[in-house]
Amino acid sequence: MKRKPIYVELNIESPLEELWVHTQQPELHQQWDLRFTEINYLPRELEEAEQHFQYRTRIGFGLEIEGTGITTSKEKAGKDGKEARLSTLSFRSDQAVSLISQGGGYWSYKPEGDGIVKFITLYDYQTRFGLMGKLFDTALFRPLFGFATAWSFDRLRIWLEHRIPPSVTAGRALVHYTSVITLGLLWFYMGLIPKLIYTETSGEFDIMQHTGMFGGYEVPMIRVIGVLELFLGLAAAIGHRSAWFSILQAALLLLLTVPICIVYPEMLQSPFNPVTVSLPMLACCFAAYKTRNFLPSASRCIRKPPATRKSGRGKVHEVHL
Repeated sequence: MKRKPIYVELNIESPLEELWVHTQQPELHQQWDLRFTEINYLPRELEEAEQHFQYRTRIGFGLEIEGTGITTSKEKAGKDGKEARLSTLSFRSDQAVSLISQGGGYWSYKPEGDGIVKFITLYDYQTRFGLMGKLFDTALFRPLFGFATAWSFDRLRIWLEHRIPPSVTAGRALVHYTSVITLGLLWFYMGLIPKLIYTETSGEFDIMQHTGMFGGYEVPMIRVIGVLELFLGLAAAIGHRSAWFSILQAALLLLLTVPICIVYPEMLQSPFNPVTVSLPMLACCFAAYKTRNFLPSASRCIRKPPATRKSGRGKVHEVHL
C-alpha cells in the first residue's frame, strides 16, 4: 500500500507576518513544535541563498535524533491578489537509530480575509529498516507524527490568538490530562474491583447493609453502582473538556461519600476510607475544570488534502524526495 503524505491545515487568526516569524525563526519555532527540541540555522553568505539548518529531537530514554535540512521561502500573489507565502524544506538524518532517513515538504500561508491565515503543511519521508520499518511507520509512527504536527499547529494558534506561551499550554495540558486519566482509572477501579468482582467481601456489602435502606437487595444495588462507575470512568475521558461534567463528577462523589460518613461514621477510623478516596478525586475534578480551556486539540485541524475531502479519493499532492 502506498504511503500517504502527512497533511495538516488550520486557520489561524493572526497577521501573516507574525505567523511567518513564529514559524521561521528557530528560537520561536522550537517552542511550539513537538517534533523538534532544538533548531539552529547555519550561517549563509547570501541573503537569497538556501538556508541550511540543524535539528535535534529528544525521543526519550536519553536518546536524541539529530539531522540537517535546507529551507527556502518565497512570496507570491494569491488568486485574489493578496500576498501569500510558501516555505519548502528537505531534511535528513544519518543516525542509524533514526527511523526517518530523509524527507521533504512545504508550509503554505494563505490569507483568507478578516485577519485569518490558512496555515498548511504537507510532507513525506523515507524510512530505514526495510519492511519492518515501513510496517512500524504505517502502524504507529506516521499516525503519531501526524498527530504531533496537528497538536503543535493548534498550540501555535493558541499562542498567536490568545497570547498564551507554548510552555504554559503544555503545562496546562499535562495537569489536565493527568487529572482526567487519574479520575478515569479511579472510577473504573472503584466500579470493577470492590463492587463487581469482590462484591460481598470488599466491605461494600457491609456499608450497604449498615444503611438499612435496601433490605435484601444490597448486592444488586452494589453491582448497579459498580456499572455506573465504569461508565463514569469512560465518560471522564470523553467529556473531559466539559465544565458541567466536572461539576457532575464532584456532585456524585459528594453524594456517594457524605451519606456514608453520616450513617456509618466508624468508617472514618480506617486509614483507607471513602474520604481518603473522594478527596483526591475531588481535587482532580477541580484541576480538570480549571485547565479545560485553551487546550490544544489535533482534531481542530483538517487532516486530508482538498482533493480527497471533495471526492473521498483522488490524487494527493505529491512530495518528491
